Amino acid sequence: MDNTDGKKVLLFYNPYSGNGLFKNYLDNIIEKFQQKGNQVIPVRAAEGSRLDTILDEIDPEEYSRIAVAGGDGTINICVNALIRHGIDLPVALLPSGTANDFAYYFEIPSDIDRMLDIAAGDIMTTADVGVCNGKYFINVAAIGNLVDVSQKTDPNLKNTLGVFSYYLKGLSEVATLKSLPIKLTTPDKVYKEKMYFMIVMNGRSAGGFKKISPYSEINDGKLDVMVFREMPIVRLMPLLISAINGDHPKDKKVLFFQTEKLTVESEIPISTDVDGEHGEKLPLHFTVLNNKLRIFVAEDFVND
Repeated sequence: MDNTDGKKVLLFYNPYSGNGLFKNYLDNIIEKFQQKGNQVIPVRAAEGSRLDTILDEIDPEEYSRIAVAGGDGTINICVNALIRHGIDLPVALLPSGTANDFAYYFEIPSDIDRMLDIAAGDIMTTADVGVCNGKYFINVAAIGNLVDVSQKTDPNLKNTLGVFSYYLKGLSEVATLKSLPIKLTTPDKVYKEKMYFMIVMNGRSAGGFKKISPYSEINDGKLDVMVFREMPIVRLMPLLISAINGDHPKDKKVLFFQTEKLTVESEIPISTDVDGEHGEKLPLHFTVLNNKLRIFVAEDFVND
């Protein structure tokens, strides 16, 4: 065994993420960490609050890290639990969801062997955590039309087509879009807009759109806000296509700004989504916890 530290690894895994095949790699994970002298303590995400019970009972000093196997929703659950319990363990990402947007930012590979090399390594970077109405998010909060696409998409279709299934579902709903009144308050300015939808980004990609927030830096202490303003539907489709290339923030139909604090209000109920799950009701109050997380990454990521 090399580079032994004698500490345990808490493995929080979702057996249903993505195509559900990641659990087939449990033996690979255990073997990799045992080679490093670590004992793996598995916790199944599907057991609801079981992670809270475990975190209540453990001595964090006995653990070197928490490894999270799943998609953005699984990572969200894990990060919320860690912060609630005041536990500052570094996080090893084992992405196995449909989009894996948070892991994508850190260039975590999909190859299991390379992924495990990073997860069992000792190179880390930091990441901010967004706060929305007292709850935490790692990647994105979305507000308005289309934001619940990931929730509405058939799980079997997601498993078969991956992120392409989000595009198909989104396209099927474009014709029914209605403009929504919104008020945005930052420390510097108040905006009153009519919009189709908006995103508040910590990361850089969402729902498979790899450059939806091209200027985001995940540890700059700021959230990137993009509001897709009311426009003719025929104008919206080319704009969404430009979002694939990351050119949309320059469009006059997109309001873009960065902020450390934001309040979102509306006179009507509007759907919200946080890291792919149902979000809070408006009004929403956003802040940022700068450099709250430590994330294991490859050496190339740190040196880029």
